[in-house]
Amino acid sequence: MGAGITIVGLGPSSGDLLTRKAWEILSNSNELYLRTRRHPVIDLLPSSISIHSFDDLYDQADSFDEVYGAIVSKLTKLAQRDEGVIYAVPGDPGVGEATVHRLRERAKDEGFRCSIVAGVSFIEPSLEMLAYDALDGLIVADALVLADAHHPGFPPDTAILIAQLHSRMVASNVKLTLLNQYPPNHQIQLVSRAGSPDACVENLTLDHLDRVDNFDITTTLFIPPLASKGSFEAFQETIAHLRAPEGCSWDREQTHQSLRNHLMEETFEALDAIDRNDMEAMKEELGDLLLQIVLQVQIATEEGTFLMADVIEHIREKLIRRHPHVFADLDLEQVDDVLHNWEALKEEERNNQGAKQGLLDGVPFGLPALAQADEIQARVARVGFDWPEIKGVVEKLQEELGEVAEAETADDQEFEMGDLLFAVVNYARWLKIDPEAALRQANQRFRDRFWHVERLAREDNVMLSELNIDQLEALWQRAKTEHEK
Repeated sequence: MGAGITIVGLGPSSGDLLTRKAWEILSNSNELYLRTRRHPVIDLLPSSISIHSFDDLYDQADSFDEVYGAIVSKLTKLAQRDEGVIYAVPGDPGVGEATVHRLRERAKDEGFRCSIVAGVSFIEPSLEMLAYDALDGLIVADALVLADAHHPGFPPDTAILIAQLHSRMVASNVKLTLLNQYPPNHQIQLVSRAGSPDACVENLTLDHLDRVDNFDITTTLFIPPLASKGSFEAFQETIAHLRAPEGCSWDREQTHQSLRNHLMEETFEALDAIDRNDMEAMKEELGDLLLQIVLQVQIATEEGTFLMADVIEHIREKLIRRHPHVFADLDLEQVDDVLHNWEALKEEERNNQGAKQGLLDGVPFGLPALAQADEIQARVARVGFDWPEIKGVVEKLQEELGEVAEAETADDQEFEMGDLLFAVVNYARWLKIDPEAALRQANQRFRDRFWHVERLAREDNVMLSELNIDQLEALWQRAKTEHEK
């Protein structure tokens, strides 16, 4: 073969799936290095071949990364010899072989030959056993990567093959990640020893994944797609189709500005569902809100302004940057410390960008007044501009109430009433109450009770407009008592 390295794929299991080219190279070699000797093909090779394996490294090293580093270092030295080196790995060298990826990079950096002899991977016999066509959509994932994640890195309406599910512990962690996207009763399949005479497929539900026993290095998990199109990509396709020439004439005519009111309306409808704690309504209204966001991004995409990937990358990078206590080594335990650090990071960002914006410039003018006041006060409090204790807040509230009473002109009354409301919002913040939500709830309570007042008046055959304040108050108290039962 000459100097350099030749990497040969041994296939998934039995010698029946070893390629002719691979067999010719292996059977005619004098020396062979194996990532692991635990492969049936090895017993078929001529006894004259000097065989070395790296199995001992798995017992000596503290991590897989250390094992792979040692293998690559050894093979890199051997590749400098005149005769080079032949290195054989299970399956296909290009599927799930970390050492191969590193060897390719090392060969590129150091300038030695790196040849790949492809083999049959675990994918082909697994698909045969599952009777599944990869062109219908297939993603191959690593169980070890998935086990460390919090959400799957693939859409739910595409089939998934998850390799290296070698233990119940890994399966348990993988299950927790998958449950963030799939229902517990989702039907899945475990494939074991694909390509060997004793290969088998086990059908089970996702919530039972870590309750079986037959896990080993050959175990592969197959996740069929969800029956409904629930991926973000599928939703983007729907919106893009609506905006396409053959799509909907109304959707094609929309602009960022024409959709502004729709975005605002859907936001308030979602907030209303949250306030009512109506889960079905929340599911629907959040979907309507998502529609407005994706539609806005699709318009920007068509105009060449930005893509959805830009939107997501920007907010993801911002979240990581502003959470160093999660993604870096900053130690923050208290919520107040987190919020204070958040504002400090934002201030640093503004300074680094040379922006002339201040702390409050990011508070949207379109927010409802109560919510805007709450956000203003919360932001300045995070940098220390706040009362040292709630006593000062209450005294300020009483002071503002007195100033409203003392105001003589209409303009003065409006001015002082604004200060009073601002002080009320601050009091709510200290009590950890959302003033906007609290007022909406009070509005709803009043509406409900007044509806009962109207009902009682109809039952008494009287007109509200004909009643005096004492009679109205009596109806109000009756309605309040009935409503609270």
